[in-house]
Amino acid sequence: MSPRDKQQHQKIADFLREQISSGVLQPRDFLPSEADLCEKFSSSRGPVRQAVAALRAEGLVSSGRGRRSTVLASTQAELFESIYSISSWLSEYDENPQQHTLWLARRRAPRDITRFLRVDPEQNVVFVHRVRYTEDHPIAIERMYFPMVVGKHILDFDADAGSIHAHLRDCGVDFDNVRRELTLEEADAEDAEALGVATGTPLWRLQMEISNHSGEPVELAVYLYRADRMKLAMNSVRGGVSPPRSYPHSGQFCISFTAAISTGYPAFYEKISRR
Repeated sequence: MSPRDKQQHQKIADFLREQISSGVLQPRDFLPSEADLCEKFSSSRGPVRQAVAALRAEGLVSSGRGRRSTVLASTQAELFESIYSISSWLSEYDENPQQHTLWLARRRAPRDITRFLRVDPEQNVVFVHRVRYTEDHPIAIERMYFPMVVGKHILDFDADAGSIHAHLRDCGVDFDNVRRELTLEEADAEDAEALGVATGTPLWRLQMEISNHSGEPVELAVYLYRADRMKLAMNSVRGGVSPPRSYPHSGQFCISFTAAISTGYPAFYEKISRR
């Protein structure tokens, strides 16, 4: 592929994403034809087909041999930082991320957590326990565990004042691979009080295991989201792998999983994302 073709492919894909996200192209609408896109961008068919393939992998369109590509949804792949950072996710949509820190200290962690972090169960990790808000309304409980080599950077950090992950990135911590598992959990008395719900209320439980580019663990986090402030959606596309998308929606916050499947049922309870 020539540099120009690569540039054309990205330019065409960006144009089509904007048309979909802005609502110019609605679900079930046809994409412009290959001929029309070739003329608009003075392009050959190769970059046009690559652009459409990229949108198909993201769950935005459906396409196949001998038929026009059709818009499926207005969601698209999110920024990698928004996958593991609530602050980045909210800020991406001009929401004001707020937090109240209940605990930030060295402590021992449960064995399933130390096993992932590859630390001795008798060794301390750095534990952060926060309630996350937007517009002064609680939306999630956040419990994060860091090995000492990572967590040492936040022991003197004001966790109420800013993003822990942005601070860690500034300190050179590499976030490269995220595995997520989504389940339901009933709120215990402590979490129910913090979130302003009744004990036993169903909550979305999102566990994230984060590693660096070398595969070394840097964080295990557990988030409990108010189910009445969240919506789960999924676009499934046969083919390659696509990351999920999270976005604010009608007063709620939506986690939209764009899952690519080749056989069987999509494992929507588990998602692996790489930078």
